[in-house]
Amino acid sequence: MTKAKTPTRRRNTSRRYPKDAATTYARAVIAGKTIAGPHVRNACRRHLDDLADGKARGLHWDLEAVDRALGFFPDVLRLNGGQFEGKPFALHPAQAFIIGSLFGWKWKASGFRRFRRAFVEMGKGNGKSPLAAGIGLYALIADGEPRAEVYAAATKKDQAMILFRDAVAMVRQSAALRERLRFSGGAGKEWNIAHLDSGSWFRALSSDDAQSGPRPHVGLCDEIHEAKTGHTIEMIERGFKFREQPLLFMITNSGTDRKSVCWEEHCHAIQVAAGERADDTTFAYVCALDDGDDPLDPIKGPKCWAKANPLLGTTISADYLAGVAKQATDMLGKRNNILRLHFCIWTDADSAWMKRETWERAEDPELRLEDFANKRAWFGLDLGATKDMSALAMLFEDGETADGKPCFALFARGFMPAEGLAERAKEDQAPYDIWADQGFIITTPGAVVRLDWIAQTVIDHALEADLQELAFDMWLFRRFVEELDALGVELPLAEHPQGYSRRRDSNLFMPDSVNAFEEILLDGRLRVEPNPALRSAVMSARFEESPAGLRRFSKSKAAARIDLAVGSAMAIGSATTTGAAPNVTPWDASPDYTMGL
Repeated sequence: MTKAKTPTRRRNTSRRYPKDAATTYARAVIAGKTIAGPHVRNACRRHLDDLADGKARGLHWDLEAVDRALGFFPDVLRLNGGQFEGKPFALHPAQAFIIGSLFGWKWKASGFRRFRRAFVEMGKGNGKSPLAAGIGLYALIADGEPRAEVYAAATKKDQAMILFRDAVAMVRQSAALRERLRFSGGAGKEWNIAHLDSGSWFRALSSDDAQSGPRPHVGLCDEIHEAKTGHTIEMIERGFKFREQPLLFMITNSGTDRKSVCWEEHCHAIQVAAGERADDTTFAYVCALDDGDDPLDPIKGPKCWAKANPLLGTTISADYLAGVAKQATDMLGKRNNILRLHFCIWTDADSAWMKRETWERAEDPELRLEDFANKRAWFGLDLGATKDMSALAMLFEDGETADGKPCFALFARGFMPAEGLAERAKEDQAPYDIWADQGFIITTPGAVVRLDWIAQTVIDHALEADLQELAFDMWLFRRFVEELDALGVELPLAEHPQGYSRRRDSNLFMPDSVNAFEEILLDGRLRVEPNPALRSAVMSARFEESPAGLRRFSKSKAAARIDLAVGSAMAIGSATTTGAAPNVTPWDASPDYTMGL
């Protein structure tokens, strides 16, 4: 006899929703039919929950207002630039969700709009600026606000003008807007868009030129991640006291500074979307990847790109993103900017060099310096000031690949004065004392670094190896040579400048050395002794870039001391550069070698 099954209560999944474009997008995201990241999924869930439960909080979803705002974009606005020139502004579903949410949610009691603030973060090329410009024009001409003041706002006027010019171009493309709006300023020099019937205007505004304070109906703030302070946002919001349903519309790429106003707004937005913070006045649309997503993976990456780029296939192509993802893989110095701008990943700095996982893959705990006795070697020496770190990098031959490419093994040691080490560790927030105990930093007696100790260490390691070249930078090197002379030792030397220019007596060149470092690392042709001081230097390395795209290390931008990374690049450059001038002896060379000493 078969036992009867206990009846179970089936969850009612047939909740009825309105069929507007904003709600349709939210349902598609929650159902998994439209790819979106975790914070956008939360924003869509919030929308659907508010449709079900918001009435108890006094919220009202105004379908007529939704349709009116969504219709304004394709019916009135025309896009500009490239393949979109003159075409109607047909809203993408993600854009329809943003516009519908901003203009559709109302307070039942007053009829005024619910959202006074909006934070939109998505990848570059997803139409943020045209969307913001369209919102500004809607607020100017169709929002029913007498004497509306609409501002494209930024810290600097030039930046504010970028978004304002998008609005100008839209007006010029639209016959309906040209009839009703007037410009101040000649063609290409417009500074004001006026709607005379309502006494309203649209202008660019910087925090520098708003001493008396504006009275904005809508403030459009672009590239929030570039703002040094929150003054522009505060300036806009201070003026809201004169308006009944104002809107601060913030758009941005992801940033780097976790102490910035952008990071504060980012965190607030994702908490609001997730329901972790109660704020019925803030709308959030924050693109991000899920944990475990790797946008640079050639197989899995394309599956997650739409999470950071909701307009993928409309304003930005998969082929383009594939190209930038390959750049981030092949040219590590570009990785963080690409991850930040195109894949909505907050990175540590604009020019961080490489991911920790990439470096750690090269670390080999079986590597021992004594195993490379008498092997061909190239040393890089980066001398610091008297109380700073100096660095010695030692690169050895380590076999070759199946196709005959040379492989290398890298070891590095730092030098610091013993006195004041604990204070410098505290100041730099780096465990120099621990690294010294582990042997990765050599402390020299006294309050300043002892060049004679460095010279003796270099000589000791050189005698154990078949040293081909010691690459050096001229900073402090003449004093180091005096120590070599005192010890009666000559070494094969080659000058390695650290700037953008080659010296006439050497082919060594820091941009080439950086590229070589990246190449052998990516090729799997570099093994590295696990060294926390070197790892810290590589992870902290930052670059300056010339107009020609040449890169050099920037110690002033670095997050920590990078001397060991610089010395390593010098050694690798020496080993991989053909035709470098051998056995340069700077103490016998031209006066050029003493410049700056």
